[in-house]
Amino acid sequence: WILHDWDDDHCLKLLKNCWKALPENGKVIAVEMVLPETVDNRLSTSAAFQLDVLMLAVNHGGKERTEKEFKGLAKAAGFTGIKAICCAYNFWVIEFYKNMNTNCL
Repeated sequence: WILHDWDDDHCLKLLKNCWKALPENGKVIAVEMVLPETVDNRLSTSAAFQLDVLMLAVNHGGKERTEKEFKGLAKAAGFTGIKAICCAYNFWVIEFYKNMNTNCL
């Protein structure tokens, strides 16, 4: 649960360093909140956006991201794909694959 603490530039630097350190079939596992693309009136959506505002106030540039934003960061860092594996209490386990083709069964 680390990427939400940083702006996009710092996240990109962190992910690029992870990518360089991984073996060819490696992956990075992150636990992050994923913002919905559209706003609705569910309590979980409200909580996600409240945490987004908190990150902005507490961490310069920190923010919650949508799945699309995570995919953009992953691609820019060199990862070939991401998968949101599971969700519990609004937090997702996200896998960033260095080479997604070598990780597919």
